[in-house]
Amino acid sequence: MKLMKFLFFTFLFLFGTLSAQIKDPVKLSYEVLPLGDNLYEAVITAKMESGWHIYSKDLPPDSGIPTELIITSAEGITLVGGVVEVGKKHDEFSEAFGAQIVYYSNSAKFKQKFKLNNPEKPATVAAEFTYQTCDDRVCLAPNTLEFAKKVTPDGNVAATGVPVIAPEITQDTAGTEKDTIATTVSGQANSTTFAQLDPKKLKIESLDFNNPLTDCGEEKQEKSDNYLTYLFLGFLGGMIALLTPCVFPMIPLTVSFFTKGNKDRSKGVRDALMYGFFIFAIFTALSIPFHLIDGIAGNIFNQISTSIWLNLIFFAIFMFFAFSFFGYFDITLPSAIANRSSRAEEAGGIVGIFFMALTLVIVSFSCTGPILGSLLGSAVTGAANVPMLLTFALAGFGLAWAIVFGVLALFPQALQSLPKSGGWMNTVKVVLGFVELALALKFLSKADLVSKTFMLKRELFIVLWILITIGLVLYLFGIIRFPHDDRKAKISPGRKVFGVFGIGFLIYLIQGLVPAERPKLQMLSGILPPLNVSYFNNVEDGILGMKPEHDYFAAVETARKENKPILLDFTGYGCENCRKMEEFVWSEPDILPILQNDVILTSLYVDDKEELPAEQQTRIDMGNGQTKRIKTIGDRWSLFQQINFNDNTQPVYVLITPEGKVINAPFKGYNSDKEVFKKFLECGIGYYKNSK
Repeated sequence: MKLMKFLFFTFLFLFGTLSAQIKDPVKLSYEVLPLGDNLYEAVITAKMESGWHIYSKDLPPDSGIPTELIITSAEGITLVGGVVEVGKKHDEFSEAFGAQIVYYSNSAKFKQKFKLNNPEKPATVAAEFTYQTCDDRVCLAPNTLEFAKKVTPDGNVAATGVPVIAPEITQDTAGTEKDTIATTVSGQANSTTFAQLDPKKLKIESLDFNNPLTDCGEEKQEKSDNYLTYLFLGFLGGMIALLTPCVFPMIPLTVSFFTKGNKDRSKGVRDALMYGFFIFAIFTALSIPFHLIDGIAGNIFNQISTSIWLNLIFFAIFMFFAFSFFGYFDITLPSAIANRSSRAEEAGGIVGIFFMALTLVIVSFSCTGPILGSLLGSAVTGAANVPMLLTFALAGFGLAWAIVFGVLALFPQALQSLPKSGGWMNTVKVVLGFVELALALKFLSKADLVSKTFMLKRELFIVLWILITIGLVLYLFGIIRFPHDDRKAKISPGRKVFGVFGIGFLIYLIQGLVPAERPKLQMLSGILPPLNVSYFNNVEDGILGMKPEHDYFAAVETARKENKPILLDFTGYGCENCRKMEEFVWSEPDILPILQNDVILTSLYVDDKEELPAEQQTRIDMGNGQTKRIKTIGDRWSLFQQINFNDNTQPVYVLITPEGKVINAPFKGYNSDKEVFKKFLECGIGYYKNSK
């Protein structure tokens, strides 16, 4: 039960993180009420939109996220009693949590009484309020906001003048809202000049990417998210899943049921096609939860893909999948689910056919689960528009099954040409196990990069893949076996052919261990650790020996001194397309010198988890007196990119002048055509030189 609750909370976290910053159905206000005789009451008022609620402070363990109110003051206060809740209270049993929970809808107040330790002096009373917002479909990520009020000896209460970065909502000419951010100190606007750059100021007014200095170099660029690619990958995954022991034996049985079990052949064919359609619909419907989350933050999946712990969890899950495919245990859904679905088949008609399809999906989970998990992991950790990509991937998966069942229903004689069930199906599973084992290292590497431990070097990663490939080759040639393998089975010619391909891939991997001027293993670009995470190079040397700046403000000073334009490189440790650009576009002999000599390369890592120095940490004013802290380097540059360039994808390249003017249109995403990137660079740099 605890495992199910953990998975439930993980799901909520994965698809709700930071969404409250964009979609915020709860409006909070903070006030401090003088009650007389040095007694005060701090009150947080929460007003929820219709259908939304927040939890009580008192919840059973391992259930929802309880609301928490903490009142503090540097000048010293004494709390009187505990937090008191007032509002429209709901007390009901939650099947999701398996516990009785209490929550509030419409509005609620959370109150805490206190006394000033020194009533003769003013005191700033701060409130830290943690809560989670849910409706009947989804929960947004837990949110923590800070408030402050100044209490004077005469009992007056005023808002504090704590410096924050405050976003103001303005209207553009099209009537849509956009964020601008200005530094405010004690309520007074502080205009930033070129000579006085403030590292806490994230909005740079001169960075107007909509109106660059020149329009040269603009070309339609390749999109990094290729829906058809994911449709194909899903289709390929579905075809592979059909060959596994959980599914393949079901094909002739199911098709025969529809074509032979009914005297009306046309009706049997029609039912079989409906069966295939329902399989397609069920798999596609698995992506619906990703689309139902309203107002999801643009950088949520980037947060997921660069979370150290989540990547370690993905690593463990893929290892778990691998050993399941090896035959050491089976992954199955609770039998009660399959039993209920199977009983529902007796309804007959279209309803019965639907539940037949659902039963097939459920009972085949031990083989399809790891494959679907791989699709999920690939989309979540490497794409921008994850919900739509998953829809295409899952649709492709279901389409493969629907086509096979549909075609065989139309041409049942084709069943005779299908290979007989046998040990070859277990071979397919074991091979998939080796694939899962190799992919698991990708997530371990990403956690290593984001944490900056850099223990999994590029060469070590390749060696591990070599060992996995050796294991695969030995298995294909029958030298090693797994629990479900027939000990006396002969090695088929097909296995030997794939074994030879494995040897070829082994040779391909080995040449990646040899140092060379140009990067190798292009096929694995984005999967392998970066070139500078290597036994032959130092991380500090940077990509291709370049040592870029990692701070926009430091880059501006350097650009002024060297009289060069700045190339902003919005990147990430977990960004696969960034690695591809660096290894196979930057490294080109006619591009690398440009990056080395003609620009101030500035790589801003949006997933850097290192905390900023205390003096550079700041708070974002969310409006209504609510503030949110910018704590890490990644927090700063991620928000910097979103605020100034209305984009949260990586890689994004922007050429700007030392004065902070955008030269030409930003270059977005990975493009294997080096000439397009070269044209972008030469256009901007040429304009800058001519303007001087």
